[in-house]
Amino acid sequence: MVHDWLNQMGGAEQVLLKLTELYPASPIFTSIYDPDRVDNRFQTEDVRTGFIQSLPKSSSLHRWYLPLYPLSFEGTRIDGYDAVISNSSAFCKGVRTGPNTCHICYCLTPTRFVWSPENYLLHEDIPAMVRPMIKLMLSGLRRWDLVMANRVDVFVAISSVVSQRIKSAYGRECRIIFPPVETGNFYSSEQNENYFLIVSRLAPYKRIDLAVRACSRLGVRLKVAGSGRQMKELCNMAGPTVEFLGRVDDDQLKSLLSKCKALIFPGEEDFGIVPVEAQASGRPVIAFSAGGALDTVLPGTTGELFHEPEVGALEATLSEFDDSKYVPRRLQQHARRFDEKVFAESMKELVLESVLEHHPNPVRLGENNVR
Repeated sequence: MVHDWLNQMGGAEQVLLKLTELYPASPIFTSIYDPDRVDNRFQTEDVRTGFIQSLPKSSSLHRWYLPLYPLSFEGTRIDGYDAVISNSSAFCKGVRTGPNTCHICYCLTPTRFVWSPENYLLHEDIPAMVRPMIKLMLSGLRRWDLVMANRVDVFVAISSVVSQRIKSAYGRECRIIFPPVETGNFYSSEQNENYFLIVSRLAPYKRIDLAVRACSRLGVRLKVAGSGRQMKELCNMAGPTVEFLGRVDDDQLKSLLSKCKALIFPGEEDFGIVPVEAQASGRPVIAFSAGGALDTVLPGTTGELFHEPEVGALEATLSEFDDSKYVPRRLQQHARRFDEKVFAESMKELVLESVLEHHPNPVRLGENNVR
């Protein structure tokens, strides 16, 4: 396994945990690892880091080392394995593998800040005088990223929109395997406490500000579960009907999802696991019509889409929203399309097919790992 960095928990890290369950003997190669910031389950894994790990405050200031990640992964050579799976949204697909190793990239997205720098920088607080230098650096990283993509034998996309991006950026066709969601862990409730819900890290590109402003203007209840660097800014713009819960544990999350009027998913995500968790809880989703939401939210059946990333567009959708027309059983049935069992079966089948096509006599990928 290869992963960009292990200093935060998000959807990418949840995918990595599921991959380690499928192939438990596999080490994890990454740039940095901070066990205090990720799930405790990683402490039982064989995690191997690069030279960035030894640099000052590499975990908390990992963004400042951006130009060094290509060097770290390109300097990592992995030999003696039939398969390498890079779980990548940035640079880890640049690792070097031997001629008998099949490199499968489970692509969360072509590196967003490299291929869509304008959209990424739009929501970042970066001084105007620095932006031209950053764009120049990102231009160089884009050329490197394209070269590194040519080392990948098989690309797998996490959603339809990511599949399109892979074709546009790298000129590669790929299969789609949706990320794993533990749909069986969620439950529906007959109680509806008449609040909208956000579950997210509070980062600018997540566009939580759209929901905070829209619900404040309409005077409807909104609960925000999550923490992040935008917390203070969001609190300052919020009206009295918006409540910030901070981080919540698993039991709180399940309860919040089961009792909400609807989950609001206002940003563009490459896939988005939380909307599926909401549907597994029998609750509809109101999402911006872009990214992975186009795969998971069916208008009129599992939720609604708003089509402009503007407060007014979300406000109009919220004003007309009627949660009584959604059938919890149908929502849960739709969520099962994205269940972790579907992911496991699809990934094992793809890995075995890819390895056998690349090397007809695999050595290390034993029977226990692939069936």
